[in-house]
Amino acid sequence: MVKVKDLKWKQDMRVSELVDSYEHIGFQSVELQRASEVIVKMKKDSAKVFLTFTSNMVTSGLRGFFAQLIELGIADVIVTTVGGLEEDIMKATGENFQIGSFQTDDVELHEKGINRVGNLFINNESYMNFESLIERILKQLYEKQKHWAVSEMLREIGLLLDDENSILYQAAKNNVPIFCPAITDGAFGFHLYLFQQEHPDFMVDVVKDFGNILFASSFDDRKGVIALGGSISKHHAILSTLLNGGAEYAVYMTTAHRTSGSMSGANTNEAKSWGKVKDESDVATVIGDVSITFPLAMIHALDELAEDGILEGLKKNIEDSGVAK
Repeated sequence: MVKVKDLKWKQDMRVSELVDSYEHIGFQSVELQRASEVIVKMKKDSAKVFLTFTSNMVTSGLRGFFAQLIELGIADVIVTTVGGLEEDIMKATGENFQIGSFQTDDVELHEKGINRVGNLFINNESYMNFESLIERILKQLYEKQKHWAVSEMLREIGLLLDDENSILYQAAKNNVPIFCPAITDGAFGFHLYLFQQEHPDFMVDVVKDFGNILFASSFDDRKGVIALGGSISKHHAILSTLLNGGAEYAVYMTTAHRTSGSMSGANTNEAKSWGKVKDESDVATVIGDVSITFPLAMIHALDELAEDGILEGLKKNIEDSGVAK
């Protein structure tokens, strides 16, 4: 049994020192420290890591952090929702989002042409610029070929971007597939529909991509899942691991609770009942705002991986694969 110890501040305290102290505080701090250790274990064990997140996290300042993790070789497979990919493209072309307030009058915002995501604001103009851009991109894709699996299309779009902080750019550059099972669930999907009306032979194949994610890992691979938030992205990742023997490692971070019976609130122990993670797996479930919990756990894990020389090995693997430019 680990004893409770009082937290003490010291000047210039590192994030890793703070997270180390969480082991002795109690409640969710213990689970957050455990989540960091599970991430370290999955990387040291060379597990194939599925990183999933929902679009609101790309709206926030986590977007560049996700891109950095792809560049560092932390994630082998990305599963996400379409809003985040739209906003990744917007930010890659210079769009800026603003931090507002949860209490701002929404009717007033609507009259000003401002959309609210929690306490973050996005102007209608940003979406209008995105629509003009995506129309040009779809024409380029159509000229190249008519039939695309979703992940193949997203890789091609990533190659068209020029932004080191872009998730799509880093994924394409480092040969990390991005899966978006609900590609039509946003402005992107609306424009896919409009484009197909004018070009009936243009097809984006969701079913083919479902096969691609199922074959993203094999029964023999060791598998790890880092699921940030819930939704379809989390479910597709763990469904893939289920059909390939279950994950050896799983970290869930969410504000949802298991009492809802939803996928978003299902914890890592519930996943064991389905065989999505193995009975003897290393797991942690952190209940809390991912914009706070994930950077703490991940930076602690990166520090430990760097100190053990694991990060250099991951970057060398990317270079040796001949994919990195």
